[in-house]
Amino acid sequence: MKRLFLVLLPLLLAGAARAQRPTDIWYFGQQAGLTFADGTPKPLNDGKMSTYEGCAVATTAKGELLFYTNGETVWNRLHKPMPNGVHLMGSGSSTQSALIVPDPGSGNIFYIFTVAPQGTPNGLRYSIVDMTRADGLGDLPRVNMLLIQPVAEKLAAVRHANGKDVWIVAHRWNSNAFVSYLLTADGVAGKPLMSNVGSMNAGPGRNAIGALKFSPDGRHLAAALWRETNRFELYDFDRSTGKVSNASSFGPFAEAYGVEFSPDGSKLYGTCNGVGGGETQIWQFDLKTKAKTLVGKSANRKIGALQRGPDGRIYVAREDNPNLGVIEQPNALGKDCKYVDEGLKLGGRRSKLGLPAFVVVP
Repeated sequence: MKRLFLVLLPLLLAGAARAQRPTDIWYFGQQAGLTFADGTPKPLNDGKMSTYEGCAVATTAKGELLFYTNGETVWNRLHKPMPNGVHLMGSGSSTQSALIVPDPGSGNIFYIFTVAPQGTPNGLRYSIVDMTRADGLGDLPRVNMLLIQPVAEKLAAVRHANGKDVWIVAHRWNSNAFVSYLLTADGVAGKPLMSNVGSMNAGPGRNAIGALKFSPDGRHLAAALWRETNRFELYDFDRSTGKVSNASSFGPFAEAYGVEFSPDGSKLYGTCNGVGGGETQIWQFDLKTKAKTLVGKSANRKIGALQRGPDGRIYVAREDNPNLGVIEQPNALGKDCKYVDEGLKLGGRRSKLGLPAFVVVP
């Protein structure tokens, strides 16, 4: 019997892994949405959220909708605002205005981290959603707890090396310091780990624009730095300590905005719009050879966020467009990655510049 269990154990673990579907539902843009429940993305037209940029979605482990937010309002699974979820201090015009992180110690508690736009004083804050409230629809017992101010529009999260806790990473404004906050079953750490590395995030408020993303294995972090820095930066990340180190850069790329890693972590992708909304481009950076390749141009006037889907493809936000761009084979080198500009129809709804952010779980 023991031998049979040992034979079946890998299959049981694989099945459990497949059952974890926390990124199956997306809400973003002008009341746009997608479901990946069947493996192939299909439009959702029931969303009530309008957001120009950042957004986040929370689901059960099986991929059932719990709530979503643009960093200002929180909508429950019935697509109605939660009673105390209407005055969060993020902003729908912040690149990564919101990020939802499950409490490591409870299946009913979620943290919503928010960042203000363009380095304004609201800074990095968190609010708590309790899904046992409001007859299981959820409500917020605590809102807008300040962590640090001011910050850039960058926000990302990755599972700690211990497999339970979570690092939340943002970037101080008028500084070259990343801040890494550890979320445990006891709550958010009072003080962050500071890592002074890479370029200053400073200058006119618009310089705060640009995304931050973890690689699938959590060992690297990438950032897009908008005007006037105009570059993509790559860093190492230590999931045990929260330290960011070893900056390298690619540039110049005018109005760098979105970043995402390929599923195998070998490639980095970035979007840029040119000075003043010039030519919209998608670039690939081979992280082994450091080669850079222009893999796509968009007919759209502006493009924004990149987000890896549960199907392994990378999706590209196209401002005010009823279609997302799609990088079909992001592990492939150069133009073999096959960028399709009008790659996925949104069922009549429109994308803006943002796509939902998720915790990276290596």
